[in-house]
Order: sequence, then C-alpha cells, then structure tokens
Amino acid sequence: MLSCSGIVLHAGKTNKNAFKALIAAEYTGVKVELVRDFEMGVSNKAPEFLKMNPIGKVPVLETPDGPIFESNAIARYVTRLKADNPLFGSSLIEYAHIEQWIDFASMEVDANIARWFYPRLGLTVYLPPVEEAAISALKRALSALNTHLASNTYLVGHSVTLADIIMTCNLGMGFSKILTKSFTSEFPHVERYFWTMVNQPNIHKILGEVKQAESVPPVQSAKKPSQPKQPANPKAKDESKKEAKKEVAKPKAEEAGEEEEEAPKPKPKNPLDLLPPSKMILDEWKRLYSNTKTNFREVAIKGFWDMYDPEGYSLWFCDYKYNDENTVSFVTLNKVSGFLQRMDLVRKYAFGKMLVIGSEPPYKVKGLWLFRGEEIPQFVIDECYDMELYEWKKVDLSDDVQKERVNQMIEDHEPFEGEALLDAKCFK
Repeated sequence: MLSCSGIVLHAGKTNKNAFKALIAAEYTGVKVELVRDFEMGVSNKAPEFLKMNPIGKVPVLETPDGPIFESNAIARYVTRLKADNPLFGSSLIEYAHIEQWIDFASMEVDANIARWFYPRLGLTVYLPPVEEAAISALKRALSALNTHLASNTYLVGHSVTLADIIMTCNLGMGFSKILTKSFTSEFPHVERYFWTMVNQPNIHKILGEVKQAESVPPVQSAKKPSQPKQPANPKAKDESKKEAKKEVAKPKAEEAGEEEEEAPKPKPKNPLDLLPPSKMILDEWKRLYSNTKTNFREVAIKGFWDMYDPEGYSLWFCDYKYNDENTVSFVTLNKVSGFLQRMDLVRKYAFGKMLVIGSEPPYKVKGLWLFRGEEIPQFVIDECYDMELYEWKKVDLSDDVQKERVNQMIEDHEPFEGEALLDAKCFK
C-alpha cells in the first residue's frame, strides 16, 4: 500500500458511489479509510460535514489538502495518487476513451437507471411517461454498450480501467435493484461484462456477492402533501379565549366526559350513491361478462345493451396521450396494470376494458369505461392521476360506428382497428 495517510471517505457502507473510490484504491494500492458509523440524513447534516460539502451530498473524500466531493472526481483523485496508473490507460487516446466511457456510464446509464428506479421507491414523483422515456433511453444506451462489448472484454484496452470501475458500480445498482433477467437478456454482452467485472478480486472485495433483481419494484403510494398551516387570525384568537372562559364554568361531570374518545363520525356517502336508482345492476353485467365463454357477441354483448341504462350510466373512450413513448412492451403492460390498480377506488361504480394494440412498438393504449352517472366521477379525476394521461371522449350511442367500437372493445375483437392486440385487460 502506498503511504497516503489522512484520506477518509465519508459515506455509508452500501453507497455505490463510494464503491468507485474504494475499488480504485484497491487497484491503486492506496489506503482509503471509510468513516465509521456514518448515518445518512444525520452525519451529512452535521456542521463539520457541511463545511466539506455545503449541499450535504455524499460521498466526500477528506484529504490532507482539503475535501473533494462528486464521486467520479473522488475516484479520479484516488487513481492519480499513483503515477502512471494503468487505470488511466497507457496513451493519450486511451485516457480520452476512458473519460468518454466515464461520462457515458454517468449520463446515459446511471442517470436513466435512477430515473426509472427512484420514482418507484417514492423518492421522486412517479409519472408513467417519464418512466417510459427513462427505460427507452436506458435501452438505447445498453444497446450501444452491448455493441461495443461484442468485440471488447473491457471498455478500453485489455485490462480494467477506471471506466470499468465506474460503469460496474453504476450497473450494479441497476442489476441488483431493477434490471431483471428478462430485461438484461436483450444485452448478452453487457451481461457477460457485468458478471465478469463483479467477480474480479479487487471489485468483489468491495461489492461482495451481487444478486440480480427478480422483479421490478412496485410503485410506492405517493404520500399526500400535508395541508399548509392557516395564517394566524386575531379574531380566532379572541374567540378561543372566550371559549376557554366558558370551559372553566363547565360542570365536572361534563369535563370527565370529554376525556373519553370522541365517537367516530359517520363516513360520508359517495356522491354516486345519492344518484337516482338505475335499472342497470352493475354486478349482474360483470357476472354475465365473466361467465360467458362461448357465443360472446350473442350472449354477453346483447345482454350488455339489454341492461344498459343511459340515464344511470355513461360510456367513455380513452386514448393514451403519449403512445409514441410506448416502446417497451412489458413497461407498457405494467403501465396499464398500474392504472387499473389505482382505479380500484371506483370498482363499485365502473367497468373497464384496456387494450394494448400493435405487434411492434410504439404500442397504442386505448380503453373503454362504463361509469355510474352521466359524467366521469369527479373523485376519480381528483384522486387518480393517470386520468390526465388520457384523452377522454363520451360515447355517442346514436353513432352506429361508435357503438360497434364499444362491442369490439368489450369482446377483445382482433384485429382491432386493423392492428393486432398485444394484450387486453379487464377492470371489473
């Protein structure tokens, strides 16, 4: 080990950005001490830490000459501690290519993995179009990387460089958290490269055993923002003083009663429950739909129109606004599944069909919905953010073409509007 005392890395033990410097240190033969008992959200908010990095991000490298932040800069510094370090290549062009792949690993791979993964954890706002764009960009990056690795064992030259270290750390979060085998199998050379790299002794020493994610994490429920505090109202203060005086005069028996828990208030009725009764019994239609296995058009479709009550229910077409971004089949299907899950709040009052259309990307997403009432329920618009991702059009039942379109969507008619169905999902 090179003698470089006083180099301390401030980060948690599982921080993948800290791994870059620690692995570089192993290859370089430099002793980098990882600070003990680092607690994210506490240690990085301490005054002494903020002196090293005013915005409180990790990792930070403490050196005898001053602190360094930004993980790639830290890894470069550690690598430079050894003169003519092969981690930076053996020529000017190799050095340039190493820097090229470091930028690629950060801006094309790491950034898009994060844009896909973090919203699913609830760390940032989850928006399906943003996720779709992130996955599409990530696939484009991995495709380029796969092509390069088809004829190269390492990113640059014939041995491990700093570019490989940073790329492996960035891919590591993806492989272990969100990139399932079904996803990475499209990029066999990337798979070969990653598993080769994580089993290099100096890298394995820092990363340990890496297991590939078995499934994509579900989207975490977004927390409702807390209500802002109302500004102080002088009149309210005066009234509260008056109320306080009144309470002083309360009998003791009444005071004792107030210590008991307040009885729960009755749950307010859903506005749809207050509508005039309808001749259409939604559950009867759902049973007919589910139980009809043959002669669907003659039995189920005919039964639907016999039951349908245009005064008590309404039919709506929906078309996804961002079909050009539906370039990944399983992501598009997951997007629709997530929408249906979030529509659970209206299950008692609705029936829906969602079609994913096309034999190749970009896929089209179209739907048909039956809602209680003559309009889309307002509470659904307010509480299910997916609604704004679709264009909604009320079905005109006087138009035979629209009515036939309803029939075809209910029965999963294929081809639909001249195209194959990738999938059809039912909400009932």
